[in-house]
Amino acid sequence: MPNRVASVLLVVAATAALAVLPVSGAAAAPVFVNPAAPVPVNPAEPTAPPGTLVSASPSPAPIPGSADAQRITYWSTGPQDRPALSTGGVYLPAGAPPEGGWPVLAWAHGTSGLGDDCAPSVIGPTLPDRDYPYLNRWLDEGYAIVATDYVGLGTPGVHPYLDGRTSAHSVVDSVTAARALHPELSNRWAVVGQSQGGGAAVTTARYATQFQPPDLDFRGAVGTGVPANIELALLPLGPGVPPVAISDGLTEYVLYILAGLRSARPDIDLDSYLTPLGREWVDRAETVCAVPFEEEVRGLRLGDLFSRPLAQVPDLYGVLNGYMGVPTSGYDRPVFIGQGLADVDVPAPSALSLVAAMTANGEPLTFRTYPGDHSAAFRDSQPDAIAFVNGLFGRP
Repeated sequence: MPNRVASVLLVVAATAALAVLPVSGAAAAPVFVNPAAPVPVNPAEPTAPPGTLVSASPSPAPIPGSADAQRITYWSTGPQDRPALSTGGVYLPAGAPPEGGWPVLAWAHGTSGLGDDCAPSVIGPTLPDRDYPYLNRWLDEGYAIVATDYVGLGTPGVHPYLDGRTSAHSVVDSVTAARALHPELSNRWAVVGQSQGGGAAVTTARYATQFQPPDLDFRGAVGTGVPANIELALLPLGPGVPPVAISDGLTEYVLYILAGLRSARPDIDLDSYLTPLGREWVDRAETVCAVPFEEEVRGLRLGDLFSRPLAQVPDLYGVLNGYMGVPTSGYDRPVFIGQGLADVDVPAPSALSLVAAMTANGEPLTFRTYPGDHSAAFRDSQPDAIAFVNGLFGRP
């Protein structure tokens, strides 16, 4: 999520969560296509195994300093465990690969929007001045970067924004597809992510061993600015709630969540909870990238978008938590979480509530705080993240 948003409701929601939590410490050969062209879908292939490489071509948005950059399309798993396509980028460091191949760092990106033209593999990251130096540093450290766009972002269907399990599938399967393209990649891999990607990275850590094929060796995860427990902020939404316009960025994120949830869970009939204006804005959220959409929603009141309380959805918390909740148990590999104490996009109580629950459950967690905001903490955490990831690979 971009760094300019004040998310007051998230502070309230995450603080509420903290109050009730215990406190304790064989893929197909590549086909080369135009990366800007629509992805061809072969009706005979919907049941191709996850991680099957469909196409690859030179990247239109290479990470500066990468020796080779390719855009890939591959099969993955979408909402309700249905086969789905995803795209992404594969970026190699300079020089000859070490014995055993380049260790792989899967990159999970932050909010870019839901429209197909928002895919980072095509246009680059939403905040290039922040993200490119960060990614280039990992290349300099000798890691190959595999960066999924996530299911539905650049491929058919709506991107299920903040859907943790679907994002985890996208991450895992991107590594499998990348290794089909570049046999010089190691089978050892880790995942790093920021904001939306921080949640995706941590959730990937929970499911990677389950989702990966036997020939992959997942080592662990780094998540910064992890959006945990923000589903609580959606519980009170309904007619007239909130009664005033909130921050444009938070309005944008809620609309993205509603659009993703509507697509991923058609059984709840989300449109029936929306006014005609609400349906118009959720439709709009499916197509517009993050920076222009934040401008478009300026002054919009979320309370005007609902025809009845969202709380009338049966088991609303269970629905939202199942869709976007960050797991608090079941991790079998180490996880690093970094949080900025001045972060107003994903406030500290959000991370603290997650950390408290994971600690109480005895999960393999390393937690660090930093004095800066969302982007500052992301940058400042990198030395610690590099040391942590190097340790996962037994590198000095």
